[in-house]
Formats: sequence, structure tokens, C-alpha cells
Amino acid sequence: MFANAEAYERFMGRWSRSIAARLKDCINLPDEGQLLDIGSGTGSLAFVLAHRTAKTRVVGIDPSQEYVAYASSVNLFPDRIHFEIGDAQHLRFADATFASSLSLLVFNFIPDPLTALQEARRVTKPGGLIAAAVWDYGGEMRMLRTFWDAAASIDDRARKLDECHMPLCRAGELTHLWKKVGLTNIYERPLDIEMQFDSFEDYWRPFLLGQGPAGAYAASLDTDTLRRLRNELKRRLSPSAEEVPFLLPARAWGVCGTVPLVTPPCRTPSDFFAIG
Repeated sequence: MFANAEAYERFMGRWSRSIAARLKDCINLPDEGQLLDIGSGTGSLAFVLAHRTAKTRVVGIDPSQEYVAYASSVNLFPDRIHFEIGDAQHLRFADATFASSLSLLVFNFIPDPLTALQEARRVTKPGGLIAAAVWDYGGEMRMLRTFWDAAASIDDRARKLDECHMPLCRAGELTHLWKKVGLTNIYERPLDIEMQFDSFEDYWRPFLLGQGPAGAYAASLDTDTLRRLRNELKRRLSPSAEEVPFLLPARAWGVCGTVPLVTPPCRTPSDFFAIG
């Protein structure tokens, strides 16, 4: 589904970098200590964490050897970021290894997210934060929402493949999962960004790279259906000409909770998830 790191970067890299910065800005992470990036992919979150914090070290784990190799090859912080192959459901690290653990746009793809979160809690120190973000596929992630609405209007098969059926992508679902593993001070909020496209082709071409559910669907279409989908997308997005820039909003749901202390102090959710 996400088999090619360079293709993923062309398809979702700019989105990942932008929402990674939004997630980081909304969480009160300490400026030092070791952090875990669960499902590090091409490195978007790890690089933001290293750039925005002066003394943290980041370990990124991902099951894809190609993604780990790609992230390592473009790593500008080799003394502070290490990428390795790893399974979020079976972490190799000892208990309480990390000051905090984070994950970007991954938990909905993990086969057993509850086990993965239990593992994240195990390897995170008491008092440490566990945070994640997942796209609002069924609502305000307009780049994908427009694609699937257009596809469903011309092909009934697309309704079953629509990413709106993804787990953990609706308000409150991440919070429910975080509560299941006994995290405290849980706070969920929408993370909103905007993305500019230089032209309609700038929007359309990445779908043809075969990445993710939308790319896999586009790759399955015959030439005529693909042409119809392109035309329907252009009609819905309504750029006045092929080369006119336009903006699309996007929303992810972000959640943050803390691993309980033995004797937890009285603190509020805003101590951990910044407001603003």
C-alpha cells in the first residue's frame, strides 16, 4: 500500500511535514530526553522533533526496510536521530526507555492498535507523554475526501474502499483507545492545516503513483474511468484553469495522554496538550 518511499514523499510528504509541525506545536514536550517515533516512515515527525527541540534524541521505528533506508539517507541529524526496522506491536526496548512516545498518521494502519499503544505505554517513562494524530478521513481532510466523493459518484466500488471507513479517524476514537490502556490527562483536539497546490496537475499527479488506498484505487482503473475521475475531480475542485493555484484545508485528530505516576500529582490536560 505504501511500498515506495520516494513515491510516498511525492504523494503525502508535504502533508506529513505540515501536520507533524502542528502536532509538535500543540504538545508540551520537554526540550531534552529520548523520544520514540512509532511508524516513522520517511522521517517527517522525527525531523520536526529534532529541529524544534535542542537536546532531544529520537529513535524512529518502522516495519518497512525501504522507509528506514530512505529516512536514514536524508537524515540531517545523524547524531540525534536513529531509524531502525521495528514493529509497533512488539517493541524491542526495555520498560521506561523513552521520555515520551509519538506517532504520526500511523495508528489507523497498525493491525492491533491496542497492543501497539500498550507497548508504547510500557516503553515510556511514568509521567511521559504518548501522542498521536490520524487524518479525519471522513470529514475535513479535503484532499482525500474530495477524491473519494468523486470516485464514488462514478464507481460504486469506491464506496467500500473509501478511507472514511478507516478506524480511529473520527472524533473521540483516539481518546477511547488512550483510555483503554489507562493513560491519564487525555486531551484530544483537531489539528488544522492548509495546503497550496500550484495547479490541478499538482493535486492530481500524486494519485497516479500507487501510494495508499487512494493511489491503489487509481492504479486499478482503466483509462476511461481514470479520465472520468480526473474530470469529476476538476469539476468539484473548480479551479478556473489547469494552472491556477488553489488551497485545500485538512484536519487530523490529535490525542495526548500521560503515563501515570506512582502517585500522580493534580494536573490538568492543558499541562500536556498546549492550547492554541
